[in-house]
Amino acid sequence: MNEKLILKEIENKSFQNIYFLHGEEAYFIDLITNALIKNVLQDHEKEFNQSILYGKSTDVNMLINELKSFPMGSEKRLVVLKEAQEFKKLELLCPYFENPNPSTIFVICHKYKKYDSRKKSLKLIVKQGAIFLSEKIKEYQLNEWIQRYVTGRGFSLNSKATMLLNEFLGNDLGRIVNEVEKLSIIYPKGTALDEKHIEENIGISKDYNLFELTNAVAAQDIHKAYKIINYFEMNPKAAHITTVVSSLFTFFSNILKIHFLKFTAREAIAKELRVHPFVAGELSKAKAKFSPKKIAFNMEVLQEYDLKSKGYGNTSSSHADLMKEMIFKLLNP
Repeated sequence: MNEKLILKEIENKSFQNIYFLHGEEAYFIDLITNALIKNVLQDHEKEFNQSILYGKSTDVNMLINELKSFPMGSEKRLVVLKEAQEFKKLELLCPYFENPNPSTIFVICHKYKKYDSRKKSLKLIVKQGAIFLSEKIKEYQLNEWIQRYVTGRGFSLNSKATMLLNEFLGNDLGRIVNEVEKLSIIYPKGTALDEKHIEENIGISKDYNLFELTNAVAAQDIHKAYKIINYFEMNPKAAHITTVVSSLFTFFSNILKIHFLKFTAREAIAKELRVHPFVAGELSKAKAKFSPKKIAFNMEVLQEYDLKSKGYGNTSSSHADLMKEMIFKLLNP
């Protein structure tokens, strides 16, 4: 089941006996768990009928007693096992999964990694409840996800602001949602959000960020690139050298692919590279400035400085100095 279907069922008060929520993306697991906590019981029923336990400190027998207890003054009980990845005895619950208490809704939150689908517990749960695999949003889908989420909150967001959030917050949906929620408190619904709103309220500079550094490299503007690196040196949280190397490697990889495509339409390139059409247009412009031979050289440079940033062949240079050396090599013949 996907998260939208599960959430719709929960809002309609149609509950499963067991919810097994697992996977790398914690945001969707929290979203479903919070929806259950909100909808299963009314506030006055929660004191005696809701138990929230934590994997590291939960005893199997205590958990089974909670699951088998009957509700008091309510039709249902809700038992939530958070941090289930720390609960090492999940397979001991198999007898319960074979015959669950019909008045108990049991929610298992197994975050940050996928549970082994070969385990007996999952095979039993699929017959008695819902299993949800919470996967990370793919990098090429993240801009679209941000746009869709912001639109769903009643705002619009331009392309540059979207990419600022992407570059600065990365593939962390929880952080993205928290920052967008801050904006929703400050601005009325219907506001067209742009990079200025992001800079003023989230602390991401619209001029000194990873996106603008990539643009400076694409334009072969070494002076602007150095200014941005100086900003990174004074503001270490703005960007780390490993993210800089990764972003530039992706940039050069993409324009190398464009060199060998048989079509030139921006939308077709965007579809092929799985990027936003705006990004595809910028990459196409950059193609003319970097030959395939230069791109291959630059990718070797990036690999070299990735190693240096981790201490291989470098004992004294700061990350800022390494980035400046790297940019110099990338932008010179």
